[in-house]
Amino acid sequence: MTIYDGIILGAGHNGLILQAYLGKAGLKVLALERKAVAGGGLSTLEDPRHPGFLHNTHAFFQRAITAMPWYADLELARRGAHYIEPELNVALLTGDGRALEWWTDIARTIASFGEFSARDAGTLHRWHDEFVPIVQDILTWESRSPPLPPDERRTLLERSAAGRRVLAVSALSPIEFVSQEFEHPTVQAGLLFFNGLREVDLRVRGFGHHIAALLASPAKAQMSRGGTAALARALEAAVKESGGEIRLLAEPKRIRVEGGRAAAVETCDGEVIGARQFIASSLNPHQTFVDLLDPRWVPREVRDRVEAFQYNLLAPLFALNLNLREPPIYTAAAQRPELAQAFMVILGLDHVDQFHDIISHHEAGTIPPTVMWGACPTLFDPTQAPAGRHTAFMWEKLPYRLRGDPANWDGYAHGSEMLALWQRYAPNLADAVIDSFTRSPLDTERSLPNMREGDLLVGAFTNGQIGYHRPFPGAGTYRAHIPGLYLCGSSSHPGGNITGLPGYNAAQVILADLGIDADWIPPPIAARLAAL
Repeated sequence: MTIYDGIILGAGHNGLILQAYLGKAGLKVLALERKAVAGGGLSTLEDPRHPGFLHNTHAFFQRAITAMPWYADLELARRGAHYIEPELNVALLTGDGRALEWWTDIARTIASFGEFSARDAGTLHRWHDEFVPIVQDILTWESRSPPLPPDERRTLLERSAAGRRVLAVSALSPIEFVSQEFEHPTVQAGLLFFNGLREVDLRVRGFGHHIAALLASPAKAQMSRGGTAALARALEAAVKESGGEIRLLAEPKRIRVEGGRAAAVETCDGEVIGARQFIASSLNPHQTFVDLLDPRWVPREVRDRVEAFQYNLLAPLFALNLNLREPPIYTAAAQRPELAQAFMVILGLDHVDQFHDIISHHEAGTIPPTVMWGACPTLFDPTQAPAGRHTAFMWEKLPYRLRGDPANWDGYAHGSEMLALWQRYAPNLADAVIDSFTRSPLDTERSLPNMREGDLLVGAFTNGQIGYHRPFPGAGTYRAHIPGLYLCGSSSHPGGNITGLPGYNAAQVILADLGIDADWIPPPIAARLAAL
């Protein structure tokens, strides 16, 4: 039996980041990946019908990757991960031809808000200035650290004015915060969409500070030059340089427990691979605790918590991908030329009241009026299409259980409805489309089974599934109930999206448990909060 210091289940970006850090610490680590390529959602595929057209079929918009600690620590720029951050970062195009714009320059964003409401522009300016130090001193470091128990966190936050402000604002839901602070329905809708709809249930209290943090954060949307997979390839290179091994087309069948510890992994091919120190799973809780562990090693209390783990109602995506003769030319750009270089474009959203309708449709399993967002990557990186050609995509949040059953997605032609809306804003698309394809929430689950129910965030932020209790009480510090078994995926703090922070934080915990020091590990979050 081959034995490693540790085994990581899944070679998505969190698993690769964890593996690279542990390799740098001198550990011999193996990653097992069921797919033929590492990277998970960092996927860039060439259209087999049209050579040269590259499509990012899962992740695309990546927030401030170049500011993440692991980007520098693992020297990913040297390894080929280069990023583009367009100045007009987000544009919400309204049905009446106006545009609400988010720029990398906050002054230009404030000016755009002012075109809709002078009061809202002032409110944006105020919240930005107030929350910049809160983001810098509290929220950023909380996301980059193993979470504190809720009572300890609250006690520490209550000692400082900034901490008390975070607690007060967090008590609101995103909808309550936006309704209370902003007046224009399009501004309200834009703020909720850009933050809340894509991450949390807008109705749930405890997340009001997310909107304020969005307004103050320097983190903007970026894209990988050469396609999203460029980040995966850079992480692979970091792993291999650290001495790590990635085994592809290797699906785990069972986590073996010996002497009360997680000690080995049996693959579906029948091979047993030993782990001296640890096994870390980047998979979802059902895969880790139900599918891979013998029931005798999962106490009833743990099994009940796993079965109660909830996935996001609003996270599943339907994607429309286009091969184009020319980029979308938005009618609104005739009056606003800057829109020709808008990065993320939001269409179909004019009023905050649309959110209630969207949520009702998701709960009923029906299709709401289309609200979608996307980009034309080749405007900023021409290498992703043949010379003179373009690719573009739009995403829409749609229910996983279409009319009560996810199987109803097979054969359902929703892409034509999305294209029809897109053409209303960019009429040239009527003649510009060479070909297209779609991907449904069910396709997401089939391609990436850890994204159960099509949930790209791998777990809701409701049901208490945040911080110290993510994925559930007893497993929120990246440690499972079995010694030697750890969690490192998006079902752990701080959650999904391409942040790499679950893997980064899990590395801190595993190295601490092994008694290994590393100079990259930040000071404990409790000490930071106590010093405010």
